[in-house]
Amino acid sequence: MAQVFVYGTLKRGQPNHQVMLDSTNGTAAFWGRGRTVEPYPLVIAGEHNIPRLLNLPGQGRCVAGEIYVVDDQMLQFLDEFEGCPDMYQRTLVTIEVLEWEGKCSAPEETPAAHRIVQCFVYSTATYPPEWVHLPYHENYDSQGKHGLRYNPRENR
Repeated sequence: MAQVFVYGTLKRGQPNHQVMLDSTNGTAAFWGRGRTVEPYPLVIAGEHNIPRLLNLPGQGRCVAGEIYVVDDQMLQFLDEFEGCPDMYQRTLVTIEVLEWEGKCSAPEETPAAHRIVQCFVYSTATYPPEWVHLPYHENYDSQGKHGLRYNPRENR
């Protein structure tokens, strides 16, 4: 089991969230909401308006997202889904828990509010240099005021 922090289209209410619910991909249990302890640039970039977390810790904003506990099958699926390691790289990031909502599997794993946890996140270290100058976001929503609508995979 691994903890994964999602900040973009995999969050609840976003275009790709259904892959987190599909048991054929493995198991993903929602545990709660959090944000990165360090700031990162979260930009919406590329021809399909994909949210991308640039692997530049210390720059940008503290990014809000959701914490999931996933099994090995789901982690492998997410690696493939996120194009890891070519498009995104899976790295450990320190997350401040804002609110725990999920159920933990064992009493000793029961998290306390405002706890700091290590989660895998899909970020990218390879991108066009101009992406650093795009607007930085704290909380991604595909229907947000930014006006950059995500182009779903099935439409590409």
